[in-house]
Amino acid sequence: MTLFDESTLRKLEQLTLIADQVRVGVMKGDRRSRKRGTSIEFADYRNYTKGDDLRRLDWNVYARLERPFIKLLEEEEDLSVHLLVDASTSMNWPDDPDSETNKYGYAVRLAGALGHVALSTGDMVTVTLLSSQGDRSWGPFRGAQNSLRLFQFLESGTAEGITDLNLSLRNYALYGRRPGLLFLLSDLLSPHGYQDGLTALHSRGYELGLIHILSPDEIEPPVSGDLKLIDVETGQDAELTLDPATLDLYRRRLQGWQNEIAGYCHGRHVHYIPVTTDTPWEKLIMQTLRAQGVVK
Repeated sequence: MTLFDESTLRKLEQLTLIADQVRVGVMKGDRRSRKRGTSIEFADYRNYTKGDDLRRLDWNVYARLERPFIKLLEEEEDLSVHLLVDASTSMNWPDDPDSETNKYGYAVRLAGALGHVALSTGDMVTVTLLSSQGDRSWGPFRGAQNSLRLFQFLESGTAEGITDLNLSLRNYALYGRRPGLLFLLSDLLSPHGYQDGLTALHSRGYELGLIHILSPDEIEPPVSGDLKLIDVETGQDAELTLDPATLDLYRRRLQGWQNEIAGYCHGRHVHYIPVTTDTPWEKLIMQTLRAQGVVK
């Protein structure tokens, strides 16, 4: 699939991701560096990272040490952005990957859009697909010239197997990456839960955004009568009768589940963004995330 056309990319480049709770890094993003009063006094060095402006490379140091270092200026800082996409089988619903309401396709498009916003403003971006087949990561990279490779990485993934979110998130917290703004895009249908993993990330200093993705038919099942339901990840089945009373109980339990998630997130200053895949992704970014204060 083609994630974005040129017109959409131009609109995304007018946005900036904002983190209020985490300390930013060591090099200011391109757009933020244009504000008046930024010091031009030399402050320190850091290792060169792919995507850095070569004009900032200190060639004298390179000649002596044969290692590339970037010169830092006082008051300069950037944001480290982490995008984690749940690539479990439950995300491949509806099971037509080309469906407009497919959860995994929706998550991939959101990750691509947020990644492009961050790359365009000079932030450091890492994207990871969480999978039982082994988590796959892209980055960290900086600079809009890396967006095409980001889109190719996202398009190369598939949703399969059972993702243990707690395990994947705890492992991510242990990797030692620089904490920053982290979005988890998932339906949270993980057999061992998600809370321990988010707690591990929070304790490492990440500012967290949880984009909880469900399809419209998971909110309002379009079926009734005697049914045999099969779990797409485990293969386990259950027989039940969907009558009005059962559907009402389902809705109340679903709402209770989302309220529980919202309460957990509120108590830990996690941005909780529930969304159904019939919501245009542009609306989620331009309106919902702006209201949450993580996009401007």
